[in-house]
Amino acid sequence: MTGVIVSIVIALSLTQNSGLQTSHQVESSFDTLRIGYFPNINHAQAVIGLGNGDFQRSLGKVKIETQVFNAGPSAIEALIADRIDVTYVGPNPAINGYLKSDGQGLRIIAGATSGGAVFVIRNNSGIETAKDFAGKKFASPQLGNTQDVALRAYLLTNGYKTSENGGNVQVIPAQNPDILTMMVKKNIDGAWVPEPWGAKLVNEANGRIFLDERVLWPGGKFVTALIVVKTDYLENHPDVIKKLLGAHVDETIWINNNKEEAIKTFNEQNEKLTGKTIPGKELEEAFSRMEITYDPVKNSLYKSADDAYNLGFLGDKKPDLNNIFDLKLLNEILKEKNLPKIP
Repeated sequence: MTGVIVSIVIALSLTQNSGLQTSHQVESSFDTLRIGYFPNINHAQAVIGLGNGDFQRSLGKVKIETQVFNAGPSAIEALIADRIDVTYVGPNPAINGYLKSDGQGLRIIAGATSGGAVFVIRNNSGIETAKDFAGKKFASPQLGNTQDVALRAYLLTNGYKTSENGGNVQVIPAQNPDILTMMVKKNIDGAWVPEPWGAKLVNEANGRIFLDERVLWPGGKFVTALIVVKTDYLENHPDVIKKLLGAHVDETIWINNNKEEAIKTFNEQNEKLTGKTIPGKELEEAFSRMEITYDPVKNSLYKSADDAYNLGFLGDKKPDLNNIFDLKLLNEILKEKNLPKIP
């Protein structure tokens, strides 16, 4: 892929807007924090903490304004355009936003989840091993997103090229609900998706887990969601961001210590956002394959960036991510709570 084409792909991914639901928008100021997040389980701290008022109580007089997104590029576009101050988002959109702003626009200040992504194969697809991928059709949630990069990197590792690169495996970017429909109709042979869509494909589309992505990573840990903040907001209002991170850490600890109640609460709050509940069995399965954490699993983000670069998504020059993390405030909070520092 040429540098020009790559630039177009990145620009498009950063400027598309997918299903944005918004609250009242105000100018960023010291007494307001505008937070973006998704109605996804890998944003569980935000779904629960913003929904039940925990975050607002922690921030006191600082008013929280929220925007709910359905795609990472949309959230990053809003951040760069100063429509929000901070957002929960996946690693690859965070990387794209950092590079698009020449390393100036944002900083990663905490993790949210590790794991929670699976490669699901349709049971009657004829696939038993990776040797059976030739001629098959797989789906991912979005071109260049975290799961899309993981799928394409996995195919490349196993000796396959995608159809657009002269190969015999087709990768079809589609929204998660459409992936479910395509699996049910047998229009695809499998998909690399985040939870709870993995559990949905298994329970509702005759799928089986071919690969839990955790097996590909040291210790089974790899980042699937992060907290990203505008650099200027972090510099001008560190006290506000520290309060947010304190709430995030507290919510993380509560979820891990109260899994059953947390799953129930998540489903209740998620229904308020989407109008739908997730079947309890699917939600339990999904949570079992992921870790709620404030650790951004830094090395896994660097590896994801390398994979995206090798696939042609990040231009002709290997990305410099030296300043993408700023964990100072997170580590201050962890020290105050007598918890281990994140290196």
